[in-house]
Amino acid sequence: MKFIVIGITDNPNPWFPPEVMEVIRKGKVFSGGKRHHEIVAPLLPQDSKWIDITVPLDTVFEQYQNAPRLWRGDEVFVFASGDPLFFGFANTIKRKMPEADIVVYPTFNSLQMLAHRLVMPYHDMRIVSLTGRPWPEFDKALIERVGKIGVLTDKEHTPAVIAQRMIDYGYTNYQMYVGEHLGNPELEKVTTLSLEEATKHDFTMPNCLILESRENPCHPCLNYFGISDSEFALLDGREKMITKMPIRLLTLQALELPKRHVFWDIGFCTGSVSIEARLQFPHLQVIAFEIRPECEAIIQENCRRFGAPGIDIHIGDFLEEDISTLPHPDAVFIGGHGGHLQEIMEKVLQYLNPDGCIVMNSVKAPKVLTDSHKLWDEACQKLGLTQEPPIRIVIDEHHPIEILKCKK
Repeated sequence: MKFIVIGITDNPNPWFPPEVMEVIRKGKVFSGGKRHHEIVAPLLPQDSKWIDITVPLDTVFEQYQNAPRLWRGDEVFVFASGDPLFFGFANTIKRKMPEADIVVYPTFNSLQMLAHRLVMPYHDMRIVSLTGRPWPEFDKALIERVGKIGVLTDKEHTPAVIAQRMIDYGYTNYQMYVGEHLGNPELEKVTTLSLEEATKHDFTMPNCLILESRENPCHPCLNYFGISDSEFALLDGREKMITKMPIRLLTLQALELPKRHVFWDIGFCTGSVSIEARLQFPHLQVIAFEIRPECEAIIQENCRRFGAPGIDIHIGDFLEEDISTLPHPDAVFIGGHGGHLQEIMEKVLQYLNPDGCIVMNSVKAPKVLTDSHKLWDEACQKLGLTQEPPIRIVIDEHHPIEILKCKK
């Protein structure tokens, strides 16, 4: 099949180049959203057929495939917002029907138009789509202190919600520019405001926004590379209930996080390991587990304190929790096991990706009743895991700590 995908703006009186108008006049089967149909209906041939793009998309593509038989149209003309290859419907066609012949006639996308209205160079802008998508890419841009972020919104991820998330995690050094109904001469509006102002403002749909840092952007490593232990909120103020900073950094190194995708932190307590991993490797999906309910407020406070959004927190007994729907890890840190190390490792191994690794820290203290290194060795032997040579480190007057690592 052949698809001709034509980009349009929100202008109720659209203009197309003569070449595109000639293409439209020859069409029989057209498609697009309901709003697109309202805009282009006067331009379509009288005997044409229209296919609404609605969910489920499988039904829409069934109609496309039946178009030659039902309406003798071997070409489908699709109207899509802006540039159809910019988070647009042409990408969906390529994914659903990879063998299809596609011709694209684009126009400016909404973020380009907003930048044009602001006379703002946008070659250095990081683009993030929150339209029907979760937060990870947006959070990653914040953690990396990107100086200019273009954001595609939806009814859930509104400018007000986005601004509040940025304030909650301390990313307040941005100016927000919001464009509404861009391309519509009657409804178009561009607003410049602070994040605080944005939280109190309702914007009409469709809209998009640009965030511009009012400071020189810098990589998070320049702000935090080994967070001081004293800066964390602690469990009952107990300094021993945190993985010490030098140990924390060596642990992250052992986990090989630059090449990992999903990291599980089992027994997070204050969240120091999860937060350090999130800040240093913002591409990671971090999932943190802890049995003590009081630790939930502590990790949330620390996440906000250090600007580490997006950590997926689970409270409860790891051995009893249903983790079958979670993304499978390729790196796991066991920060606490409550005497059930082998059972935890057995459960982890059901989901650990090939070439994944497990890391644990063992304290060599004479008064500790259970030798965690011995438990580790026994578990690795019973489970058929390959151990790497441990790293032994002593900090100040503290007991020696061994960083233990194994793989399938």
